[in-house]
Amino acid sequence: MTVGRLRGLVPPLVTGALFLAAWEGGVRGLGIREFLLPKPTSIWAQLTDQWPTLRHAGWETGRIAVSGLVVGIIAGVLLAFFTTHFRTVNEGLTPLAVAVNATPIVALAPIFNAWFGITGTLSNQAVVVAVVFFPVFINTAKGLTEVHPDEIELMRSYAAGEWTILREVRIPNALPFFANALRLVAPLSVIAAIVAEYFGGPQDRIGNVITSNAGFARYDVAWAAIAVASAVGLALFASTLLLERVSMPWRLAGRDGESTTKP
Repeated sequence: MTVGRLRGLVPPLVTGALFLAAWEGGVRGLGIREFLLPKPTSIWAQLTDQWPTLRHAGWETGRIAVSGLVVGIIAGVLLAFFTTHFRTVNEGLTPLAVAVNATPIVALAPIFNAWFGITGTLSNQAVVVAVVFFPVFINTAKGLTEVHPDEIELMRSYAAGEWTILREVRIPNALPFFANALRLVAPLSVIAAIVAEYFGGPQDRIGNVITSNAGFARYDVAWAAIAVASAVGLALFASTLLLERVSMPWRLAGRDGESTTKP
């Protein structure tokens, strides 16, 4: 990691530290009761005390989120490639995908519980897949199809086939769209998994830990579980940034070049 990137971490770290300090000071100074808003120190104490339970819950919820994320990404990309070759199919599926993507998660979870059962994990995974699939499909299909006509015409002037055009023009053009979709759905998969857990599934997951402790007014434990969920979401988001760095190094090189030319 370069010095420039290390410096880039300073502002968010300082902002986070100031936010936590203001939170702690505000709760103490204003006399806010713990059941309304626990102090960060109280949340940290519960995080350490309940760590075995929270670690297990975070692992189980993360497993659901990651598995649904992977399946949703693969399905979205495959369908995007398929519709690239059939313009009519793409024009018909894209509005439908937008409409389904606008459906709230809380509406999908009970339906999938009825389809796949309320006691297992398949219904929760299906919710994550549905939430992930449509943004990936819409963005990838857009990147594959919205290619400048001159680029296609140039490739065809060299007698390039459809596979060559796909590999050399369409896929590189779609990568930024795909990366944007990944940055969106990676943390969203954790949210979808937790919301799905509110409606059923095993009881040793983050969503159930939050609801059960909130029901007994143990809000510091509930906030500690929320912190674990946030950590899982941040880890998935960081993974997407790493994947973007590996798959599109030219974008990072361009950013570094712009930063070095600035006075």
